[in-house]
Amino acid sequence: MNDCLFFGSNTSPKLFKNELYKITKPIQFKFENENENENEKQIKQISSSEFSTFFLFENGKAIEYLNKNDSNQNIEKIQIENIQKVSVGYQIEAILTKEGNVFAKGKNINPKNPKEFINISSLIEDTNDRIIQDIVSGAKSTYLLTSNQNAYGIGSNNLCQLGFDSKTIRKAEKPILMMKNVSKIFSGNSSTYIFLLNSNQELFGSGNNRFGQMGLGKRKKEIINKLTKIQNIPKGKIIDIQCAYSHSIILIEEEDENQNPKRKLYSCGNWQLNGLGKYEDIYEFTEIKSSLFENDDNILDFSVGDGHNLILTSKGKLIGFGSNWFGQLGTGDRKYESVPIQIELPELRFNENIFNYHISCGYQKSFLYYSPLSFSNLEEDLIKLFRRKEFCDISFKTENGEIIKAHKLILKYRLNQNQNQIEKLQEIISTKSIKESNQIFEMIYSNNSNINPILYSEIKEIINSNEKIEETIKIIYLNENEKDFIIERKEKQYKFPKLILIMRSELYRGMFLSVTNDTSNKVTDYSELSNKSFQLFEYWIYSNQIKKGIQITQEIIDEIETGIDYFQLNQTYPNLFDLLTNKFQKQN
Repeated sequence: MNDCLFFGSNTSPKLFKNELYKITKPIQFKFENENENENEKQIKQISSSEFSTFFLFENGKAIEYLNKNDSNQNIEKIQIENIQKVSVGYQIEAILTKEGNVFAKGKNINPKNPKEFINISSLIEDTNDRIIQDIVSGAKSTYLLTSNQNAYGIGSNNLCQLGFDSKTIRKAEKPILMMKNVSKIFSGNSSTYIFLLNSNQELFGSGNNRFGQMGLGKRKKEIINKLTKIQNIPKGKIIDIQCAYSHSIILIEEEDENQNPKRKLYSCGNWQLNGLGKYEDIYEFTEIKSSLFENDDNILDFSVGDGHNLILTSKGKLIGFGSNWFGQLGTGDRKYESVPIQIELPELRFNENIFNYHISCGYQKSFLYYSPLSFSNLEEDLIKLFRRKEFCDISFKTENGEIIKAHKLILKYRLNQNQNQIEKLQEIISTKSIKESNQIFEMIYSNNSNINPILYSEIKEIINSNEKIEETIKIIYLNENEKDFIIERKEKQYKFPKLILIMRSELYRGMFLSVTNDTSNKVTDYSELSNKSFQLFEYWIYSNQIKKGIQITQEIIDEIETGIDYFQLNQTYPNLFDLLTNKFQKQN
């Protein structure tokens, strides 16, 4: 059973067969067809709008609850597989696959057959720009971010939400290039405006600003007909922006007086329709303040629905404000809340690991669900981790003198070892832009030349392209000097690289990537495994293989099962427990 709570409207679409149409307190969400494989998998993401709710599972499959203007529960399996992300808008649905393709449906994309998914990424005119790394849907439009960091838009442009004057382009049935050098795209399932963030942390917006929801000031309450730079952004790093119909909220990260990362929320737009944490309209981003945000607490996740807002903190507090007519704030009543309040929650199955919980707000409904990041693909994880500066230890200068950092540990084994290839890499990076440099490192980490074939031709001579990351990790396993974290058991110490533990274990991922805790010198004491079991377990963490020469016993199997649960080990199929069980059965 997945750990997922639901509250709000039980219509549009119908999610529970035998519940009231308004669920005002959090209840456990249950799939109707528990025996189907898709429903037995871990939830990865939930995306919901007025007419549909998507559930994406860790196995790359998805189901959709549809509103078909009747009182029945309508569930459909999505036939597309290997799904990485789903994004649902008011009149549009989009799916991103792990291969970088995007399938979408809606009358603004495929007017002849609006219920049929079509591959919209294949419609991009530049054939070198068809690998998509992220998607975001607005109310009537979908936005694509390519691996070359270019932003495209498709669908309705009636309110200039594609970044162009609607008199010139009313609708785009093929993706049109909106802006280059984009790092993130922000919109929402009921919004008709768009934010684009470039690599220099400059924010641009276009579309409907009649409620002042884009933060451009009171005099700019109008349609913004082209991409315009947003001034007076709060100091700090922009982490996320959530957009609703008439308000938006931005998450900013800055360092406190002790140089610890601290996250704050800022809002703007119309308070009467949605709530901004204040009793007044706001036309420039203003901090949401409340005594509920303690100094030693931090914001883990937040979500904005059509008219309500939810926030999850590192202390396990769920905070909400805004519209509550359908119980979407989970307070047990339907009272509108203009300022933040704390929502009472039942005891959660994984309450001790709050970092793996996520919020999703849709049309008059809310979800709080458990979804740890998957590490079944280590090369994808390396791409994510090389952007975390606290785990990077070698610097490269681009042509403009900008600094980009990487992991020396991985580069050491990703590059050919017969020459000093890191110096050669520095020579190449010194002639490239920050965008091109990022692409070069992504290709080195992933061995994926499709990211930019032209750049790959320049670096392929220094890359050991035949070496897989599993082999790299096994080399690290043999090198004691590369290890920096200690697991202590039975008065003996074992050293591991933090980077490997982050990729392999949810326990250590939560520990090392916590936004609130400094655990750089922490030592873990774990003594439940025997020496043989720990040797087997240690070797698996590095290699995804069973260490040879160890006789498998039932005692070892039982201990390993306990260890998998304790370390929250990330595994691909077949997993360690299954392999050990099969080997034990063959032995006997």
